[in-house]
Amino acid sequence: MNPALVVLAAGLGTRYGGLKQIEPVGPKGEYLLDYAVYDAIRAGFKKVVFVITKSMEREFTQKVSSRYSSHLSVYYAFQELGAIPKGYSVPDSRLKPWGTGHAVLVARDKINEPFAVINADDYYGPDSYKVIFRELASRSVDSTEMCMVGFPVENTLSPHGKVSRGVCTLKDSFLVSVVEREEIKDNNGVIIFTDRNNNTGIIPPGTFVSMNLWGLAPETMFPILEEHFNEFMKTRGMHADAEFYLPAAVNYAIETGKITVKVLRTSETWFGLTHPGDKRRVQCIIASRVKQGIYPERLF
Repeated sequence: MNPALVVLAAGLGTRYGGLKQIEPVGPKGEYLLDYAVYDAIRAGFKKVVFVITKSMEREFTQKVSSRYSSHLSVYYAFQELGAIPKGYSVPDSRLKPWGTGHAVLVARDKINEPFAVINADDYYGPDSYKVIFRELASRSVDSTEMCMVGFPVENTLSPHGKVSRGVCTLKDSFLVSVVEREEIKDNNGVIIFTDRNNNTGIIPPGTFVSMNLWGLAPETMFPILEEHFNEFMKTRGMHADAEFYLPAAVNYAIETGKITVKVLRTSETWFGLTHPGDKRRVQCIIASRVKQGIYPERLF
């Protein structure tokens, strides 16, 4: 079965300060998302589901996804605040989406095959898509073994500010746990994080982190996401800034024995747009890869 690609593009980009999904970084004004879709197509993906908000639909379809329709099948799922279980309500003060776990869950009706999940504003590189496509192509829709492409934490930081990462613990190439850390930075060569209680800790170099490049089986994972999102709404749904993270749902499923997650390794280095200062660096890296012939000057 040919895997699908789910692109999480509904985030507001509060650190970045704008709609970073459509920030031009390529020589012809391409977005990071263009390079993601281009790499996915080369890897073998033939279907993409964009998770966006209704308010983004017109601009997103005009500026972005319209250029892909002749290369693969394009679908949309909408991440809206009101897409919550019955019996719950949206806090009046809530503005941001419910998080990456919720973003994947709202794509449920569009997915009937094993699927990869990516962030729209991240660069994972051609090999990452090839690795995860090969893995998913051999999976069934009800597999209990998921997969994830992992990156060493030191290859995922921004020189312009703090970042959030899913910090992984591995055993024999399988994920034991993934813990979301929200305030990670390089402090004079030492990678530190600060938790919600303002406690600090160190993340050793070489530690794998999740950059939300997951490979999932729909018949297994969607019921897990639904169950865990219900629990999230019950315990944290009234908090205006609480987010239902995909790594947290995966971690829950591992701990309860519902799934295993194979961690895939890649030769690629991750980069992306988190802070405004990241744009120039990303532009330079893309220009270098165009010069090397990894990408043509015009993608689509």
